[in-house]
Amino acid sequence: MRTWRVLGVLSGTSADGVDAAVAELTLDGETVVLRPLGHTTHPYPRALRDELLAALPPATCSAETLCRLDTGVGRAFADAARRAGELSDEPIDFIASLGQTAFHWVEDGRARGTLQIGQPAWIAEATGLPVVSDLRARDVAAGGHGAPLAGVLDSLWLAGEPGVNIALNIGGVANITVVGGPQPLAYDTGPGNALIDLAAGRATGTPQDTDGALAAAGTAHPELLDLLLSDPYYRQPPPKSTGREHFTAEYLDQRVEKIGGISDADLLATLTELTAVTIADACNQHRPGRVIASGGGVHNPVLLAALRRHLRAPLRTSDELGLPTDGKEAYLTALLGFLTWNGLAGNTPGTTGASGPRLLGSITPGRGPLRLPDPAARQPRRLRVLPAN
Repeated sequence: MRTWRVLGVLSGTSADGVDAAVAELTLDGETVVLRPLGHTTHPYPRALRDELLAALPPATCSAETLCRLDTGVGRAFADAARRAGELSDEPIDFIASLGQTAFHWVEDGRARGTLQIGQPAWIAEATGLPVVSDLRARDVAAGGHGAPLAGVLDSLWLAGEPGVNIALNIGGVANITVVGGPQPLAYDTGPGNALIDLAAGRATGTPQDTDGALAAAGTAHPELLDLLLSDPYYRQPPPKSTGREHFTAEYLDQRVEKIGGISDADLLATLTELTAVTIADACNQHRPGRVIASGGGVHNPVLLAALRRHLRAPLRTSDELGLPTDGKEAYLTALLGFLTWNGLAGNTPGTTGASGPRLLGSITPGRGPLRLPDPAARQPRRLRVLPAN
């Protein structure tokens, strides 16, 4: 057995910076053994984030702007990767990058394409290491949504657990993985923090409702909540995916205008309730024994309290099962790169809708020749998480 040290980097739909984590990964027969070695977040430079947000849908973006952003984000990822390498006391073998989603094209309920920026050549040049990137497109080409890829980790991690378990990630968009049913199932439930962050940024200048303080000071507006819940997305069957392309500032403004004026506090309370209700409705229909949450949303006590009111199952955090809530998606990225590196499929078709398992991504060589191991003989069926060092 060979152990690999893999650095995973990504930026989520909140587009606030680069999350990075180093994992020690070993393939032991049909089991992937993962030891978390540390995780960190590197905020984007303010000017780059402003330019990035200004280019995201529904804004239009020129080829020149896209090129500049691809380079700027790539250099930010390179800087984050170089610094995150210090989390490991042994050399990193290679890097996996999920990039920054610039556009996720869904039409008539089907993913038609997806674009992640953050040119991997900058990461390879800065670190001298090979980079596995562009990890979503092949799944889309195979008829899948390319998201949420968290189903790959979750379906292995929770395999063998009794009953039905749901892994919940609350980022800009919220997604769940259902494990223990007829087959693993994963999909985006709707907005996680995206609309909350948007409204908080307008109200306070800070793109988050820290500790849910604004929401706690307000009351959910029933008419606006009903209007938001009438979005057809929530009634679409899985697999399905969504993103900032759907839940935009214009989307929110159009619905607020229909009900008239609303205070900042009441708007935040309504949007927090929207996130909680849509997540809980999705979870409850699968009758889980427990829901295991991760992502930035777990730091919002008002959101968690609302979730606990609406869920019909206990809510725990991934920290309690050994995966850090803030680092879980970066560890997922490392796992995806590890699978590709070892010649293994990186998608779980039941979770994305792809027509079958596929090797994901492209590999950018590092400073020396690219030397891949012999492909693994068996697709893994479970993930064991060891205690962090």
